[in-house]
Amino acid sequence: MAEQNNALSEVTQGTSDLLHEAGEKTAQTVLKHTAKYNDAYSTIDKFVEAFWERLPYICIALVVFTIFYLLSKLFKFFVRKALTDRSYTKQNLVLVLNRVGSSAIMFFGFLIAMVIAIPGFTPGQLMSALGIGSVAIGFAFKDIFQNLLSGILILLGEPFKIGDDIIVSGMEGTVEDIQIRATFLRSPDGRRIVIPNATVYTSAVTVNTAYQRRRCEFVVGIGYEDDIQKAKNIIMTLLDKNQSILSQPAFSVNVSALADFSINLNVRWWVDTTETSTSASISEVQEQVIKAFAEHNISIPYPVQEVKVYRGSEAEATESARAK
Repeated sequence: MAEQNNALSEVTQGTSDLLHEAGEKTAQTVLKHTAKYNDAYSTIDKFVEAFWERLPYICIALVVFTIFYLLSKLFKFFVRKALTDRSYTKQNLVLVLNRVGSSAIMFFGFLIAMVIAIPGFTPGQLMSALGIGSVAIGFAFKDIFQNLLSGILILLGEPFKIGDDIIVSGMEGTVEDIQIRATFLRSPDGRRIVIPNATVYTSAVTVNTAYQRRRCEFVVGIGYEDDIQKAKNIIMTLLDKNQSILSQPAFSVNVSALADFSINLNVRWWVDTTETSTSASISEVQEQVIKAFAEHNISIPYPVQEVKVYRGSEAEATESARAK
């Protein structure tokens, strides 16, 4: 019995030791995981506390940026009010002051808001973060900076303005907007054309609506058998009676070429584009010329080709028939 009791006590002691060791290991494991979670919770708490600490500054930064945004709008209003009503003011100058000035105000407000919201922030850090001044970024943004500078020069130089009809690089349209990056045109068939300002600035630009007076012309042919002076007098009379045609500069009708099938007359006159368009005036005069030539028996010839077929002599025809 004593031996059994000793064995049971040993087993009991061993079991208790195992349980004690298992409990210690479990406790250590739990403590390790708890420490990890505590670190995570403490980090989150620090972020939350930092956020709540910076929240008033963030709100102040938002208020400051909003104030600068309103100041930019107010700046646009005063520039438009002060310059638009003056006769000598250029329209594009207003656009430059509005866009460049308001952008500068908003950028300055953004820097102030960042300094308030982020502790230890300086504008130099923003420049370093953006990589401004580095060679790689400089090459990457070369086209953007080129278009930006070209847009400012176009707005300041004002070779054309919004509403003008221009032709640049073979593309024609009415100027809808001149932005810092590109110029927007509306083509005659209703499509939008976006041209980079660098292309506009370095290319030859034709401004069709730069002046109110525009010259119209077309070429009409008469037959060699017709009276040239009579035809010229008919056209001159039509031009003189047309109320939309200007008397100065004087209109003219001259022989421009002795073509294969006709004598070509070049008809030129000037119109005021505020009263009529060049296309409408040309169409009207051409219709009148056709009608007047028909009434006075002046022909407007068209190309005629004469085809001759060689049939050979009758003897050759007879011999070929016998051979068959």
